[in-house]
Amino acid sequence: MGVSFRHSAGFGKRIEYNLVGQMLMEGLDVYMPLVDDHGVDCVIKKEDGTFIEIQIKARSNEVTDGDAALFSAITHEQTENFYFVFYSERLEMMWIMSSEEFLKECVTNKNGKNKGKRSIWFNGNRTDKQTGEKKEYSKKQFEKYIARDFSRFY
Repeated sequence: MGVSFRHSAGFGKRIEYNLVGQMLMEGLDVYMPLVDDHGVDCVIKKEDGTFIEIQIKARSNEVTDGDAALFSAITHEQTENFYFVFYSERLEMMWIMSSEEFLKECVTNKNGKNKGKRSIWFNGNRTDKQTGEKKEYSKKQFEKYIARDFSRFY
């Protein structure tokens, strides 16, 4: 039966709350804006009293094979104290990047309807020589951004 609209429309919000819940369980002080006008899903008050802004991007199990960690059409300019949390449900993997790191690693669309918007593709897709099965994996150049917790925000 395919993906219901209800599932696909709410997936991002469900993952957002799940990740914020994990942040809270790690002891972070997390605040969620009532309005999402600036691509800020939550704000964290660090131990030193400074604040950082977080945007959470998530991809579900239901995306096209090979696109488990493709995040595209992102509008972003360098912003101090701003971080992205990218999450792939199918890969069960999370990458955390600062604004500066994201801009260094992403691709900027040169033309088309998304001209000027940015994309990043954390995964590749290879075929297992023995089984013939396609397998998605995290690209080597992005392994340094893989996060298993939110210690980068402490």
